Amino acid sequence: MKLSTKRLLFVGIFLLACVGLYGVFSKLGLVFSLTHFPEVLCGEKCAPKGLHQPPVGDGLINGDQAIATLMNLSTLDSEKITLLIEKSKFRLTVYYDQKPLKSYPVVLGSAPTGDKLREGDRKTPEGLFQIQDKYPHPSWSKFLWINYPTADSWRKHLDAKRQGKIKVSDTVGSEIGIHGVPVGSNHLVDQRQNWTWGCISLKNQDVDELYGVVSKGTWIEILP
Repeated sequence: MKLSTKRLLFVGIFLLACVGLYGVFSKLGLVFSLTHFPEVLCGEKCAPKGLHQPPVGDGLINGDQAIATLMNLSTLDSEKITLLIEKSKFRLTVYYDQKPLKSYPVVLGSAPTGDKLREGDRKTPEGLFQIQDKYPHPSWSKFLWINYPTADSWRKHLDAKRQGKIKVSDTVGSEIGIHGVPVGSNHLVDQRQNWTWGCISLKNQDVDELYGVVSKGTWIEILP
């Protein structure tokens, strides 16, 4: 075997090992997925822009009415449904065609102030996300799984490491979603008890109704 061939073989094995190691670190939440690479490196100029004009005031819009009475569900275009979550107002509002349709009371992670920067900080993330899956949950009625961490989430996480706000060994976290409460625990929402590890929690009857109108790909904007 010629020396140049040996070198090429060594380089090939080295690159495969690097890709494999990167994949392991990605699954552990220590590095971002290669699919996020261009957006993460892009910086703040690629940060997503807001989708919604928040409702005026602190109240709930049509909170006592079923969505089925507010619109014809048989003709609903799921692509026109978006969600706005205002953490400071404990409010989730369903928008249809960029117009507020109905609001629900929500609670958040047990450390609700500030954006999520790492796994275990019990903060609810802020920014633009999408529903990547939805399914029944054995403890909290339904689960709407959002696509945290996004490229924007990774930018914030890495910047926090550079500034010394979190440890270099900290991971970014995952498994953030919108879900209900344990059976018989509506008081957690009524009393604004932030009890989750970072997820958004509604009363079970509310998340059940929401489950019927959102779909994979539904956009979610989470504001401070």
